Amino acid sequence: MIESVKRLLGMSKKKSGIMLIVSCEKLEKRVALLEGGLLEEYTTERDTDRNIVGAIFKGKVRNIEQGIKAMFVDIGFEKNAFLQFWDAIPAALDNEIETVVRAGKEKPGNRKKITAKDVPSIYPVGSEIVVQVKKGPISNKGPRITTDISIPGRYLVLMPFNDQCGISRKIEDPKERDRLRVILRKLHLPEGMGIIIRTVGQGQRERFFVRDLSLLLDQWKEIQEGMKNRPAPAMLSAEPDLIDRTVRDFLTDSVDAVHVDDMKACERMQLLISHVSKRARSKVHFYSGAQPIFENFGVQKQIEAAFLRQVWLPCGGYIVIDETEAMIAVDVNTGRNKGTKDMEKTLLQTNLEAADEIARQLRLRNIGGIIVADFIDMKNRKDQQTVYQRLRERLKRDKARTHLLPISPLGLMEMTRQRAQESLASTHYLNCPYCHGHGYIKSPTTMSVELQRTLHSIMRKYVNAVHELKIIVHPDLLNRLRTEDEELLLDIERRYSARLSFRADPTFHHEKFSILNAVTNEELKP
Repeated sequence: MIESVKRLLGMSKKKSGIMLIVSCEKLEKRVALLEGGLLEEYTTERDTDRNIVGAIFKGKVRNIEQGIKAMFVDIGFEKNAFLQFWDAIPAALDNEIETVVRAGKEKPGNRKKITAKDVPSIYPVGSEIVVQVKKGPISNKGPRITTDISIPGRYLVLMPFNDQCGISRKIEDPKERDRLRVILRKLHLPEGMGIIIRTVGQGQRERFFVRDLSLLLDQWKEIQEGMKNRPAPAMLSAEPDLIDRTVRDFLTDSVDAVHVDDMKACERMQLLISHVSKRARSKVHFYSGAQPIFENFGVQKQIEAAFLRQVWLPCGGYIVIDETEAMIAVDVNTGRNKGTKDMEKTLLQTNLEAADEIARQLRLRNIGGIIVADFIDMKNRKDQQTVYQRLRERLKRDKARTHLLPISPLGLMEMTRQRAQESLASTHYLNCPYCHGHGYIKSPTTMSVELQRTLHSIMRKYVNAVHELKIIVHPDLLNRLRTEDEELLLDIERRYSARLSFRADPTFHHEKFSILNAVTNEELKP
């Protein structure tokens, strides 16, 4: 079964290790990360779509809403950005970061705390404010912003308005954390600024951090120039494009090779990575094959399979993913997995594979918010805990913040995932204009019932005025009327002493019909 799934996804047994595949087309750039030939990360960027998450703006406060403890800031877009009072206060470090106070610096607890009550007086209407977008526009909502600026580099994150330093919690080795603390204290930072060592900094030498910090400080100086000289609203710093972000966030020591189908993008990546490691430059290769790069490396088929509503698991089970306005629902099913005579082992195997796939699908589809997974019921509490720990472990590689709860007595696992921007489905698809996003349409039987109900209403309304009706319907409905409901229509004619004539129009929507006065061609309504 596993081999058949791999063949379906277009994977080759020869492909191993970790590879980055970069496709540069006229309208869209795509990056795929493969591990052992399996698609694990997928990112797209279009020239027409402006990614503003992480961008820094100089904005102007337009109005303050005390009732919801928020203000709206004009940063140059159609909709004003939303700034909650607690995001207008230079915040403490994120809970994913362990705080490390630099030697000789003032402890954060000794500083005077600013409360939400102080915010309106600090930022009155009309005042200028420097903010960073932490959540892009989603649906009909504007961007969400914060004043707690952070500038990510290769190994460090610079926080110009926050004087705390930290190490990513994802670096778990105590000895490595001690080594990084020593490096952290040696770095020379301007007064009042802080830094975070990113997960990718694990195992790196001190000189890499020194170089990264120098680049970040130069970038901050440019932003400060814009703060002084540019009128609000203005963008002071944009997030790098997909090529730059790929080098910064994905091209780690664990990546064995990078294949790019555009010569300019390839040379640019080689130049960017050479600033960090000249040896790593040789990992970046230009792909010149006749076959499209995503097809050559088996990525395209995996993308198509991964974005289906139903996703098969290697064991023969499957998961169903439904994305709604309020939440994401995931249903786990055994499918064709008959397993062994030990049913508990079969259910556990299916649920474990489902946990792996759920974590992968959340990253691939970039879906977030509230997520509820309905795993197959397991009586053994130990098995439930095993599945919970499996999903928790798989979520560690997710760059978005997640919060996971154990399986409930109903067999449901609830979680949240940071939603910084629209999901890939939202950006790549439109609601079906035929079914209006429902995914289904009314059956011919239902339409026949509705038509007859409408005919009764019209005949009662025009009982003495109209005796002959012309009805236009979709061919599927007409077929139903002629084959199964003919007697019911004859009964309507007898009851109201009327004559009904029908005509099929293939251009009509399945859920539409039109009833006309056969004499005047006037459309009649009940």
